[in-house]
Amino acid sequence: MNERLEGRHVLVTGAGGGIGLAIAEACLQAGARCTLVDRAPAPPEGVAALQRSHPQRVVYLPADVTDTHSVAHLLEAAQAAGGPVHTLVNNAALFDMAPLLESDEASFDRLFAVNVKALFFVMQRVLRHMVDHGAPGCSVINMASQAGRRGEALVSHYCATKAAVISYTQSAALAMAPHGIRVNAISPGVVDTPMWDQVDGLFARYEGLPPGEKKRRVGLEVPLGRMGVPAEIAGAAVFLASDEARYITAQTLNVDGGNVMG
Repeated sequence: MNERLEGRHVLVTGAGGGIGLAIAEACLQAGARCTLVDRAPAPPEGVAALQRSHPQRVVYLPADVTDTHSVAHLLEAAQAAGGPVHTLVNNAALFDMAPLLESDEASFDRLFAVNVKALFFVMQRVLRHMVDHGAPGCSVINMASQAGRRGEALVSHYCATKAAVISYTQSAALAMAPHGIRVNAISPGVVDTPMWDQVDGLFARYEGLPPGEKKRRVGLEVPLGRMGVPAEIAGAAVFLASDEARYITAQTLNVDGGNVMG
């Protein structure tokens, strides 16, 4: 434990696996208390393992982040379990893709409900909590994507949602600066998580590729020559949550092996 987040309470949404779980693990290693949120009624396997390893510092709360009433109860339960929240990692998200002329309203509604609406109202609720409680060193970390930096022919809705994340991050940072609360985002590139099996399958369908080929290609196209791993995103999250980043706000940090420059 390196104690960079000693005494801090970190709330992570979408914590059941992949990047969210890796961030939770890294925050625990840095000394934080963690409230972990996902849709499953019971703790997913990775969360349950963290509870066994850190029984006094991990709480799991099932919640539907698209339900604003559920979010209100979630925050009350998180505070009751771990005290005032110092850092929100707004990680819950969905992915989908389709050719532009075939993309439907249902997919649009699903992605914007989780990736934009839920992200904003979870952030808003937690920021109100931070303003009211005045805990030192408060910050929000929103999970964007390299997809939010550009359009993609098959991924129009997802790209648009992640562009919205970057914009909301900037607006919230300016609004919260007078309160000393920092708001930043992380923009991962291609990261080897279970979600990429779904992504690869969709590309195989729409681009006529054999299974696994898209994943292989995108890894080779990264300037560093490989896909990232969740722990590499988690390190950036711990940094942004820590006092080392106390003069950083309104930024979206690219953690993508060089895919996006600037």
